Amino acid sequence: MGRPKQLLPISGRSLLRRAIDAVLAAKASPVVVVLGARADAIRPEVSGSPVTAVINQEWKKGLASSIRAGLKALESLSPPTEAVVLLLCDQPNLTSDAITRLAQAFACTGKSIVAASYEGHPGPPALFARRHYAELSALTGPVGARPLFRRHAASLATVELPELAVDLDTPTDYRRFVAHRHNRPPADH
Repeated sequence: MGRPKQLLPISGRSLLRRAIDAVLAAKASPVVVVLGARADAIRPEVSGSPVTAVINQEWKKGLASSIRAGLKALESLSPPTEAVVLLLCDQPNLTSDAITRLAQAFACTGKSIVAASYEGHPGPPALFARRHYAELSALTGPVGARPLFRRHAASLATVELPELAVDLDTPTDYRRFVAHRHNRPPADH
């Protein structure tokens, strides 16, 4: 992107602020925000929010290192959590409703992993029951938690959230999204 993706504005709020607002509106608690590259520039966007911000010093090792840093911080908070929702801030269509639907599927299906589904595949955001924490903490590299979807297919439920197929990885993605957004009504938090 050439600049911190987390700070890209969408309708007056950064991608990071939009993700934090969605999580808080979904009544998820506690909330851990993992910062990595350019954390000093991004940290002010988190201040004043009822979240725990942690710095992933190993961010160059890939997404799995951020999952480990977030879980470590989450485990240090009390009381212990029943499950964790892992999400990325580069999905600009993320809403509190999407997060709530994952939690409802977790409660209703008895499955230990619940992932968003779009373009025919499970992906983030995804909810993992406590029994998967050790396995999440053992992940390495850039692929994130996707290996658990395959490894535990019988324990996986999905929620159709096609709007979350949009993620912003390049300046062109961002420009297209902003241009398209000006032609539609705003979404909820």
